Amino acid sequence: MTNLTLRCCGRIAANYAFTFTDVSFILFLGSQPILRKCPGRFCPGSIIFIVRGVAMALALEHVVINEVVSGPLTGVRGHSLHVDPEALVNFLQAQDQRLTAISVALVRPGDSCRIICIKDVVEPRHKVSGDILGHGRIQILKNVAVVTCGQIVGFQEGIIDMTGPGAAYTPFSQTHNIVLDISVAEGLEPHQHEEAVRLAGLRAATFLAQTVGDRRPDRVEHYYPLDPEALPLELPRVAYVYMLLSQGLLHDTYVLGQNAMAGLPRLMQPHELVDGVITSGNCVSACDKNTTYHHQNNPLLQELWGRHGQDLNLVGVVLTNEPVRLAAKKESASRTVALVRELGAQGVVISKEGFGNPDADQVMVIRGLEAAAIRTVALTDEYAGQDGSSQSLADTTPEADAVISVGNANALVVLPPLDRIIGPIKDLASLAGAYPQSLLTGGSLEIELQGLVGATNQLGMQRLRAREV
Repeated sequence: MTNLTLRCCGRIAANYAFTFTDVSFILFLGSQPILRKCPGRFCPGSIIFIVRGVAMALALEHVVINEVVSGPLTGVRGHSLHVDPEALVNFLQAQDQRLTAISVALVRPGDSCRIICIKDVVEPRHKVSGDILGHGRIQILKNVAVVTCGQIVGFQEGIIDMTGPGAAYTPFSQTHNIVLDISVAEGLEPHQHEEAVRLAGLRAATFLAQTVGDRRPDRVEHYYPLDPEALPLELPRVAYVYMLLSQGLLHDTYVLGQNAMAGLPRLMQPHELVDGVITSGNCVSACDKNTTYHHQNNPLLQELWGRHGQDLNLVGVVLTNEPVRLAAKKESASRTVALVRELGAQGVVISKEGFGNPDADQVMVIRGLEAAAIRTVALTDEYAGQDGSSQSLADTTPEADAVISVGNANALVVLPPLDRIIGPIKDLASLAGAYPQSLLTGGSLEIELQGLVGATNQLGMQRLRAREV
C-alpha cells in the first residue's frame, strides 16, 4: 500500500491510499477539481506531493561517451558514438528545405582546432517516455555536444578553441563536438536564418541521442516535485530567480517553444526545468551567452537541487525575463518579487544573462526582494575595460551587497594559430570582442574574453569556482 498526501497552498487537499505506483497516475490526480481551487495566482509548486513508495518523476539516464568517430552507421557502441555524417545531413535537410549546405566535423578535446561564429551548443538528449512535463525518462549522451556555426547575421558570436590558452575559458573544449557548419537559402530574414540553424542543432542532438536504444545507462539522476513543507523548519527556505535574455532582435530565449518576452515570470520546479524547457536563440556576446547546453546543465540549479533537504530547503524557481522598456522591466521585477514572496523564501540566488540592459533588471529584482526582507545573492560578469578600471556594471544599488563576479569580459587574450579553423573565416573580425586588427602577424588572434563561448558564464559553468569547506 502506498500513502499519498496532496497539499495545495500549504493545506492538505486530499489523502489517498492505493497500490498502483505509477507516477503518471499521481500527476493525473493533480487535475481533479478539488485541486484546481488554489486561491493563489501561482500556488508554490502548483501542487506539492509528499510521496512514500512511489517512483521518481523524471529519470535522467547518462550514457558516457569517451570518443566520437565517423562510421557508416550512426549509433552508440559501448562508450563510443559512431556518426554517419552523410546520414545526419540528409536527415536535417529533409526536415528543413532552408538548409542549403551542411558540413559535419568531429572535433575532440586537445585537437588543434578553432571553431568560429558559433550559434548554439546542444547536449544530445532524447525523451524515451513520459508525455507530461517533468515525468518520464530522458537518455543523454554525456561528454558530447552538437555545435552549430555559420554566417553572422547579427553582430555577435564567438569561438571555441579545443587546445591552447583559449581552451581554459570554455567548457566545450572538454566535450566531443559534432560541429555543423550550416548555410541557408538566400533571402531569409535574420530571424528565419537563425531559426533554421537553431532547429537544425536541436534536431541533430535528438537524432544522435535516439541511437542509444536499450543500452544500459552509466548513471541515473532522479528529479521529482519539491515538497518544501515536509522538510525541517530550521532549514533556510531558498528560491532561485532564473533570468532569461528576452529583448528581441535576435536576443531571444524560448520557453516550451514560446519566446520568453511573453508569459514570464512564472513558477517552475527543477524536475520541469531539466525536461528540455529552455532553448537559446541568442546572438549575443559569447562569453555570457547561455547556450542550450548551459540551460540543460544549469550548475546553479543542480547545486541547489543537490543540497535540497541537506542544508537548505529549495522552495521553487521563478523563471523571469529581461525586457527592454522601462515600464516592462518594472512590471517584470515586481511580479518576480511577488512570486518569491508567495514561495515563502528567506533567501534567493539570482542569475542573469547578458550585460548592460540586463544589469538594470537584476538590480530591480534585488532591490525589491531586499525591501521585502528577503536576502539575495547575485551572479554577474563585468565589463570593466581592458585594464579593469572602468565602471563594470550599467546599474547598481546599495542593497546589492552579496554579488559574485564571474570575470571581466573586456580582458584581452592572445590565442595562438591552430591547425584547423571551422566556420566562416570571412566573419572573423565580426566576432564579439574582436576588431579589424584582431588577426595578428603570424596568425595569432587578439580578442576580448567576450568572444570566447562561456568565458564569463553567469550560471557558473566555468573552471573558476569556490566552495566553503
